[in-house]
Amino acid sequence: MTFDRRAFLGASSAAMTVLSAPMVRAAGHGKPRVVVIGGGAGGATAARYIAKDSDGAIDVTLIEPTRKYYTCFFSNLYLGGFKQIEDIGHTYGTLASDYGINVVHDWAIGVDRDAKTVRLTGGQDVPYDKLILSPGIDFVDGSVPGWDLSAQNAMPHAYKAGSQTQLLRAQLEAMPEGGTFALIAPPNPYRCPPGPYERVSMVAWHLKNNNPTAKILVVDPKENFSKQALFEEGWQNHYGGMIERIGPDFGAASVSVDPAAMTLDIDGSVENVDVCNVIPAQKAGQIAELAGVTDGNWAPVNPSDMSSKADPDIHVLGDASLQGDMPKSGFSANSQAKVCANAVRGALTGSTVFPAKYANTCWSLIAENDGVKVGAAYEPTEEKIASVDSFVSQTGEDAALRKATYEESEGWYAGITADMFG
Repeated sequence: MTFDRRAFLGASSAAMTVLSAPMVRAAGHGKPRVVVIGGGAGGATAARYIAKDSDGAIDVTLIEPTRKYYTCFFSNLYLGGFKQIEDIGHTYGTLASDYGINVVHDWAIGVDRDAKTVRLTGGQDVPYDKLILSPGIDFVDGSVPGWDLSAQNAMPHAYKAGSQTQLLRAQLEAMPEGGTFALIAPPNPYRCPPGPYERVSMVAWHLKNNNPTAKILVVDPKENFSKQALFEEGWQNHYGGMIERIGPDFGAASVSVDPAAMTLDIDGSVENVDVCNVIPAQKAGQIAELAGVTDGNWAPVNPSDMSSKADPDIHVLGDASLQGDMPKSGFSANSQAKVCANAVRGALTGSTVFPAKYANTCWSLIAENDGVKVGAAYEPTEEKIASVDSFVSQTGEDAALRKATYEESEGWYAGITADMFG
């Protein structure tokens, strides 16, 4: 999207003036300006760290349309009844009051990379010296024939947490006795690789305790999936006979839906279901595409600092980025945000920039006190962010270890949300 640069520059001749090192400040403003789009694990963390560590030397604006942010991570536990919706909802007041961040609740609808401005739905243009995009995901149109966003109330995706998660839980609770819950899993790559399978586990936990003759049908286009052995062991141990997974060898690569009839067509075989959770193929949030920094799906970035390969003054974090080996997770986004914040602060103020190091852990709950995890440490190479060490829970672990793993995840959630929102 392109705006009238002449009109913008005409508003202030100071915008044409080259200021002293280390940077040229937006619109002649006395401080360098950072604009962050997206208030999740990447964006909120980056905004907080830049504001906190620059000690007022940088103006930070965070653009996020929602006043309360619901984390996608841990939203499955709400479906299982282990959390209330309030437990995963967070607000931005502390970022504004304690860190001086200008929090703007609006949609960013365009980026003019020449003028270095962000356009909001309200019509304002917000200038930046550095722009950080952390918009999460959007869905690939047509990836599940018969489904688009107009069908999300009949067949929820619930892969952007909040009202969709509440809707899916309401549908789950209203299922008839002995009914069928279907989940259509997405193709790689997508947000939170273990997420659909933790969701199956949490739905199974709810049904086991409230509707024990119900069935779960998983339609999966992938040959295999994250933590597969752990999930399959857990499903057998806790939910024997309740869950059926159909992979690509049995038609899952050719599936369509009819939301009005509440049916699935799996390679010509029609299944009637009572609830259908459609998780479509995914791509970077739309603002990354509008900014012209994607390859059509994801935004390629430089491994050392998460800067866009299309524009050095734009950084892309978290789910939206194409960076190498790191999974699309809240932990990854938070880790990337800290590297990015350090690099941006260094570029704008001349402060020390430390070598990039990244980490990720993904926890999943299979049943009460049965937690598992997978994770890795990462370093940048010339080509990508590369895994240098990894770990994963093992099948056959004892109950005490699994309980400790779950409790570890609770501690992580408390820590990361404090790191994001202050």
